Amino acid sequence: MRVVFRSTFLSLALLAVFLLVGVAQAAEAPKGPVVIKADGAKMAPVTFPHAVHVDKVKVECAKCHHKDADNPKACKTCHDIKEVKDKAPKIQDAFHKVCQTCHKEQAEKGAKAPTKCNECHKK
Repeated sequence: MRVVFRSTFLSLALLAVFLLVGVAQAAEAPKGPVVIKADGAKMAPVTFPHAVHVDKVKVECAKCHHKDADNPKACKTCHDIKEVKDKAPKIQDAFHKVCQTCHKEQAEKGAKAPTKCNECHKK
């Protein structure tokens, strides 16, 4: 009887922790668009509809925040505009690899996803 109580209590405690962590992360996620701007970039900044990607398209946080999805930071924390640092590709290369690849895959499936430069880089 005691073993059943312990395992039930432990299961409920773990569930509560996971729920609290999920709520905390959801509260921190930006609800509106995020402007992605790399100082010194040749192209205009990108207005990234974070909520659309997370809530509507259901993109997992780790897809973009691959280094630390539990504690996401700005891309420029790891990716530099001019050079590869600590094996992290330049920010343009990183964005183009992740964003363009996904957008092209989605467009091939018939989804509305921008695939041309000026569709994301707007002045």
